[in-house]
Amino acid sequence: MSDTSEDSGLDRGTGRIAEDGVFVVGTDTGVGKTVVTAGLTGWLRDAGTEAVAVKPCQTGYPPDDDAAFVESVCGATEAAVCLKRLSPPLAPEVAAREADDDVTLSYESIRDGVADVVAGSETAVVEGIGGLRVPLADGREIIDLVSDIGLPALVVARSGLGTLNHTALTVRALRQRDVPVVGVVLNEYEGATTAERTNPSVIERMTGCSVWPVPPLDVESSDSVISGISTDLPRSVVRPAIDQ
Repeated sequence: MSDTSEDSGLDRGTGRIAEDGVFVVGTDTGVGKTVVTAGLTGWLRDAGTEAVAVKPCQTGYPPDDDAAFVESVCGATEAAVCLKRLSPPLAPEVAAREADDDVTLSYESIRDGVADVVAGSETAVVEGIGGLRVPLADGREIIDLVSDIGLPALVVARSGLGTLNHTALTVRALRQRDVPVVGVVLNEYEGATTAERTNPSVIERMTGCSVWPVPPLDVESSDSVISGISTDLPRSVVRPAIDQ
């Protein structure tokens, strides 16, 4: 593949979050979306912006509770909202079907709920669920929600071997739906392997996006999460939100 990549006819990475927010998406589950969401939300709030993190649907609850983690990092209950919580640790559409109690999960209600929070917030940081093709509700997927909400996307990916394919396909899928891509965060980057050390430049070449490696952060420390994200991502990422 040449330096221009086969995505060369598409919009390149914007490098910036819109004034009304960003949609944090992942290449997979467990890649660190929640830590990035918490760090961004805390960074924005520390800068004087009343940012709110939005989790459209939480599965595996409890113990998983991404909104509660953001609240803890930011030290404020109003820093995050979760629209729906389901017990089975499965894709939302499947979790609703497998739940013990009678659960109704509507794509329209999730979409409208997220849109209402975005519209009512100074800046919203919406966190996805797993990867883009995860079934959400009513035959719709996470990528449908990202597209319908209309915020630019920040892609969170693993740092090591195997991330090139997942990351390039995620960026391509977003661009095919006309979703601007802010950039790519390579989470828990240590540079311990050749794959890790070469992945940032290869992903930049493949996608045309800015790539920001973020080292492992102490998730037990609010200061570590916020300072880690604000140190390793450029200030230009959040400038439109804090300068409005």
